[in-house]
Amino acid sequence: MTQQPEGHDKGHLSLDGDGVLQLLWPRGASISEADAESAMARVNEMCGPTRRPMLVDMATTEKVSRGARAVFGRPCQASRIALLGSSPVDKVMANFALGVTRLPCPTRFFTSRAEAMAWLTRKA
Repeated sequence: MTQQPEGHDKGHLSLDGDGVLQLLWPRGASISEADAESAMARVNEMCGPTRRPMLVDMATTEKVSRGARAVFGRPCQASRIALLGSSPVDKVMANFALGVTRLPCPTRFFTSRAEAMAWLTRKA
């Protein structure tokens, strides 16, 4: 199941065979409050009443606005979130978001997709 971007939707959201939401932001994306609102609305719509783990690939994201960080701090249908990055800059951005924003579900930063998926799909 996939939802394609429309309007403010910069990210590509899909649901994989393991029931994990996958949100991929395009290279060089600057995520605004409107982008974050749109992404979270699509997450909630795709999940319906079922909470699901979510992988957010932010490896090539350039900037996340203060308003977007506030939106990402609100509860949604994600049960846990793995932030996937590839560089020290990604880690700094993730740590800033994790340290400043009170997150509504368990959230961790990974540089390995396999480790992120293992954490997302493990039984609690």
